[in-house]
Amino acid sequence: MNPTLDLVHAMRPGLLQLSALPPLSLYVHLPWCIKKCPYCDFNSHEFREGADPLSTQDAYISALFADLEASLPMVWGRSVQTVFLGGGTPSLFSTEAIDRLLSGIRARLRLAPDAEITMEANPGTFEKDRFRAFRQAGITRLSIGVQSFDNAHLKALGRVHDRDQALAAVTEAAQVFDTFNLDLMYALPGQTLEGLTQDIQTALAFAPPHISIYHLTIEPNTVFAKFPPTLPEDDLAYDMMDRITELTMAKGLARYEVSAYAKDGHQCAHNLNYWQFGDYLGIGAGAHSKLSFAHRVIRQVRYREPGLYMQQASKGEPVTQSTEVSRQDLPFEFMLNALRLRGGFDLADYVDRTGLAMTSVQKALQEAEKMGLIGRDLHRVWPTEKGFDFLSDLQALFLSEPD
Repeated sequence: MNPTLDLVHAMRPGLLQLSALPPLSLYVHLPWCIKKCPYCDFNSHEFREGADPLSTQDAYISALFADLEASLPMVWGRSVQTVFLGGGTPSLFSTEAIDRLLSGIRARLRLAPDAEITMEANPGTFEKDRFRAFRQAGITRLSIGVQSFDNAHLKALGRVHDRDQALAAVTEAAQVFDTFNLDLMYALPGQTLEGLTQDIQTALAFAPPHISIYHLTIEPNTVFAKFPPTLPEDDLAYDMMDRITELTMAKGLARYEVSAYAKDGHQCAHNLNYWQFGDYLGIGAGAHSKLSFAHRVIRQVRYREPGLYMQQASKGEPVTQSTEVSRQDLPFEFMLNALRLRGGFDLADYVDRTGLAMTSVQKALQEAEKMGLIGRDLHRVWPTEKGFDFLSDLQALFLSEPD
């Protein structure tokens, strides 16, 4: 897809009127893993045996730079507030490769002086002092995919690390990084409330500033979808969520988003920008972008298969799909993100980031309030406890809201 033609379309007059552009983030997708997990539906690919990891990393980073350069006209003059290296398993890349990547990003984009730069890491790629080297390369925040500290659960989830590797990785992260995140999962096959409690207590013993805790779900097109494991009953899963909330709260971590808990000042700025309907440029295989212009909001998707992506990026044509978000879909897209936040959203942000008047969602807001799913005042809207419990029902009220 020709980025020049895309820009011409983006800059044309349209029906929306955005008074200002939202904050901009950069997402970088590094697609390779040691092994594909059976529950994972992300665009991740097992690293092929016999492939040269150094030359593959080098070629892929060159493709990322080509992608970024082709995309610059779409974000010209805008500062980038956060950077997130996701995957895949970004920590499979060498520290030298990450250093080259971040240096190249800084050379091509204007990063905010205090930009949060997050990298996902897995304990299965952990070596002593490796995290320290990532910090020296410019990573400011590490997100560690622990999932569980129980060997039986790790095996059931297809993880390549064990409990000891997880403990070692988190120990070093806590020593090296001022802020870091632990990814955990619950409602696992065979998991009991006592087992879940042990997992959470083990994680909290490291005093993490941020924890993300996800309910294991069976996603389409995964191994688990083909061979589904037996998961805990819903009542037990609700009890687990109550226990998670109780234990994290006791350690000073507040649940600020459906799956995220943080101490004051340690909320993930990158994810907050997603949830507040900010903009993000996504580069890398299969990466998604959401970019705002004066009169429209555009979504883009990159080529998914890494080899094809690198080929297309080298030609300056990394985008396989570019679509304009319709006026009818904007309310739902905004609420799909903003209502995940415990604090909800400012009414002014809805107007600024969609270019629509509040009348476009007035009927749905009234219905949500009548059902007890939201609270609101003159300035803000937020999900109630009931709204958090029935979030999908709440968000669905905003589907295809007429003008």
